[in-house]
Amino acid sequence: MTVEIERKFLVNSNDFKKEASKNYSIKQGFLNSHKERTVRVRLKKDKGYLTIKGRSSEDGLIRFEWETEITKHEAEQLLALCEEGIIDKIRYEVNFGNHTFEIDEFFGENEGLVIAEVELQSTNEQFNKPGWLGNEVTGDIRYYNSQLSKQPFKNWNK
Repeated sequence: MTVEIERKFLVNSNDFKKEASKNYSIKQGFLNSHKERTVRVRLKKDKGYLTIKGRSSEDGLIRFEWETEITKHEAEQLLALCEEGIIDKIRYEVNFGNHTFEIDEFFGENEGLVIAEVELQSTNEQFNKPGWLGNEVTGDIRYYNSQLSKQPFKNWNK
């Protein structure tokens, strides 16, 4: 059992791409996207993952997370069983200061949305913010992948 402490931000430029140490495509779907828990299937490179996440704390910083690796074939089979709204994105990893930022550039129904996440050891941990980091959206459930699969970015009133 793991507790995830994470902050999310919008990204205000593509400068992060020049700083990325790696990038890879991710396809993911949800077998269950209930607000109390989500069950996610993810295909990342040639590996699959099954992840269960619990309800977020009120501020959106903390939630239970359990993940296990599955085969690519198993992930492909489970993706076919998922709720409507498969997420398609490229994840970039940028090392900045003592932290690694994971930046997701979305495609398909969520094209135009770019979100950065940073995992922390504690809720009050300080970290350096790169210049391309925009407004914080931690705790705003619209930016959870489980919600983006149901209410894609292209349908938002911007």
